Amino acid sequence: MSNLPDPPADASGATGARTGPAARSTRPDPDKPETETERRRRRAQFLRDLAEARELRARVQPRRAKAARLRHAMRMRTFRW
Repeated sequence: MSNLPDPPADASGATGARTGPAARSTRPDPDKPETETERRRRRAQFLRDLAEARELRARVQPRRAKAARLRHAMRMRTFRW
């Protein structure tokens, strides 16, 4: 989405944890299928990133976020249990 270049691999921050597409390519043996633990770790990271993106969108587009909250509330009210 952005026209900015990707940061270098050594600019991963103080923790040294890599995220995003670069994290998948660091597996020691790409021929070996990924384990359940790796898949869950990747999924958890994706969900954290998704939640962060939603929070950012809500901050930068408050009117749209409010409308989305109201639509969601309406859907929940009309849902039959």
